[in-house]
Parts: sequence; structure tokens; C-alpha cells
Amino acid sequence: MPKERPYRSLIKAISWRVTGTLDTILISFVITGQARFAFTIGFVELFTKVFLYYVHERIWDRLSFGRVKGKQDYEI
Repeated sequence: MPKERPYRSLIKAISWRVTGTLDTILISFVITGQARFAFTIGFVELFTKVFLYYVHERIWDRLSFGRVKGKQDYEI
């Protein structure tokens, strides 16, 4: 099974965080009622969680846990 390249993990992290950040902003706004505070919270967590997700992905990519070796298409 091919491993993911680091740039793939980075793109996945960014796309996931955009979704997560929008969720955080919405929840923060519902709780505080202040758009400025909600966007500040969302902005800060965007960067911290992209970094944490990227590191998490790279660690899991190195583990064999839960992976199955695929059959080779040919043998010599």
C-alpha cells in the first residue's frame, strides 16, 4: 500500500481545518453573541490545529497498525 506524501497530509489538514474553524466560529458566536470574539477564537485555533493535525497524520503514516499488505500485480 503506498504511503501518503507529506503534501497530501498538509492539504488534508488545511481542508479539514477550514471546516472545523467554521464550526468553531459558529459555536463561539452562539455562546458569546460576539462576532469579533468568535472570529478571533476561530483564527487562533485554525493555525494551532492545522499544525497538530499534520503532525498527527505523519505519525500515523509511519505506523503499520490497521494496514493490510496488498497483493503484487506480478512476481519475478
